[in-house]
This record gives sequence, C-alpha cells and structure tokens, in this order.
Amino acid sequence: MERAGLPAVLVTTLPSVALNVGANRIIVGAGIPHVMGNPDLDSIEEKAFRRNLVERAFQALATPIKGQSVL
Repeated sequence: MERAGLPAVLVTTLPSVALNVGANRIIVGAGIPHVMGNPDLDSIEEKAFRRNLVERAFQALATPIKGQSVL
C-alpha cells in the first residue's frame, strides 16, 4: 500500500517478521494470542489498552518515515 501512496501500519508481536516482509510502519502489539488486547485486564483497563494501541497506530500513519520503522 505504501508504494501506491497509502500509508499503512502493521500491529504485530513479531516485529522481526514484519521487517523481513517489508512492512514500513510497525507497532508492537500485546502478545501472540491477543495482539490487540490483554484478557488479563478488567474491561475498563482493556478498553484503555486497546485505545492506546489504536492511537499509536493513527500517530504512526501521520508520521513521515524513510524506510522501515518500529514505532
């Protein structure tokens, strides 16, 4: 998508794999079975945790980069 001019973010628990496949904007998620969440948190903390990941992803979309970046 980046080559077409559309910024993209990959949220993953394996940034080394994301770098190997050529992802440019990489956000490290929570864990392999629950990349975008943490089931050990109560519902209020879980919502805040997820919101933070999404906000980081939006920030990454707006960040100019040169090459691959783990943000």
